[in-house]
Amino acid sequence: MVAYFFRHPWLFRFVMNFWPPFFFPGIRIKTVSHDYRYARVDLLWRPWTRNINNSQYGGSLFSMTDPIIALMLYGSLDFKRYMIWDKSADIDFISPGIGRLTAEFHLEDSDLNRIKQATETGDAYFPEFDVYVHDQQGEVVCKLTRRLYVRLKPQYRPAGKQQ
Repeated sequence: MVAYFFRHPWLFRFVMNFWPPFFFPGIRIKTVSHDYRYARVDLLWRPWTRNINNSQYGGSLFSMTDPIIALMLYGSLDFKRYMIWDKSADIDFISPGIGRLTAEFHLEDSDLNRIKQATETGDAYFPEFDVYVHDQQGEVVCKLTRRLYVRLKPQYRPAGKQQ
C-alpha cells in the first residue's frame, strides 16, 4: 500500500488533503511534482484558524510544513531503504499572516546526493531545510527551519551498523 502511495503523487496529494490535521484547518497540498522534488501547500483563510489578532494561527503555519519535506524525501529516495522523521523545527514569525498563505518546498539534486553520501555508512544524518511561508502579495510571513533524521533501515546498512 505504501509503495503505491509514493508511486503516484496525485494519490499522495489526495490522501494528505483529507488527513484530519490538514483537512480541518484548511491546509491543502496544491502541487506535488512527479519526482517529489517540488510541492506547494496552501493554508486557507478560515475563521477557526485565526488568532486573537485576526491573523493566521501560528500553529497552523507550523502544521502546514510539518510532514512535507520528510514525505518528499520518501518519494525522492527509496522509502523502502530509509527511515525519515521530522526531528525538530524552528519558526521565525516575520509579519502577520492575513488571508491565504503559501509554502513552497524544493529538493535539489545536491540535497539528495548529500543525504545519500552521509548515510551510506549506516550513520544517521540530520539535514536542515528552510521553508518560507508567503502571503498572497508575496511577502514573507515566517521562516521555518526543519531538521530531519535520515538513516538507512537496518537491513540496508553495512555489516556492523545494523543497530
